[in-house]
Amino acid sequence: MITTTVLLPLLYFGITNAVVVLLGYVFIKYKMVWQSWVLLIVSILIVDLIFLHANPILRMLAIIATTFTAMKVIAVAQNYKSKKLTLRFNQWLVFAGGWAGMRAEPFENLGHAPLTNAWAMIWFGLGRVIAGGVFILLGRQIVLLPLGPKPAYLLTTAFLLVGLSLILHFGLLSISAGTWRLKGVNTYYLFKQPARAMSITEFWGKRWNMAFSEMTSITIFRPLRNKIGPAAALMVAFGFSGLLHELALSVPVNSGYGLPMIYFIIQGAMVLLEKVLTNGGAAFLKHPFTARLWTLFWVIAPMPLLFHPQFIRQIVWPMVGLHV
Repeated sequence: MITTTVLLPLLYFGITNAVVVLLGYVFIKYKMVWQSWVLLIVSILIVDLIFLHANPILRMLAIIATTFTAMKVIAVAQNYKSKKLTLRFNQWLVFAGGWAGMRAEPFENLGHAPLTNAWAMIWFGLGRVIAGGVFILLGRQIVLLPLGPKPAYLLTTAFLLVGLSLILHFGLLSISAGTWRLKGVNTYYLFKQPARAMSITEFWGKRWNMAFSEMTSITIFRPLRNKIGPAAALMVAFGFSGLLHELALSVPVNSGYGLPMIYFIIQGAMVLLEKVLTNGGAAFLKHPFTARLWTLFWVIAPMPLLFHPQFIRQIVWPMVGLHV
């Protein structure tokens, strides 16, 4: 039974996000970029206070949802800063509440004829949701095997993370993209075969989580690139990603602070190192096998920093009904 201790925070959460969306369109219309940043900070603080003593999973979901909504205000305000606003209010509402990407322009065609590949994306997503469910079921079985505590923990965690990623990243977001294409909106895969990335730059820039890539590119990298140089702007963009992941992965469990930030600083540093190696003609970055090995190693090896133990214990395992 849902009690008032849950309903009231959800009500306040809904009001806060409604204010962000409504006020956000005013900020976009009048090209108020720095005010949009203030709105982000204030809205996250309010939502964190609302869910301060709530279940970590609920607190995490509330922070993520509010962060994405407020970041859309900044991204759209920044994107339309130097051109006429052609995004109508109803299109903004649908974009803000119904799509995870950060580019609002495709929603200017909302209601047009259906686009190609829509059903293929929906079926792709449904397949990944089923595959993710299978991974989670396997993870729940692995924990019962007599493997010893540490191997069982590591193996189960790996299966759960893969399963949850398949369901959300490759499943639900692909279904969402296909559904909007049926409405004439040129949405796209936000996760594009990441295992095929031939470089760390390609992985983060073109294949993994386009919503985050668009967000940091539009709001951080592009505005700073000509002011502090591309290398420094890139490191600030990765640092900003680290900060947002601190909000999503460390704040809800009140532990692991700094670890997600270190993970993204490593990623930014490796992108810069990779550019040096590429310009120097490093042979291993030209061969498909070694280039993919290089990429996957640097993305996966530091991953325990990103998904730190308390995040696994208080959020990942409980999400599927398990306890460490």
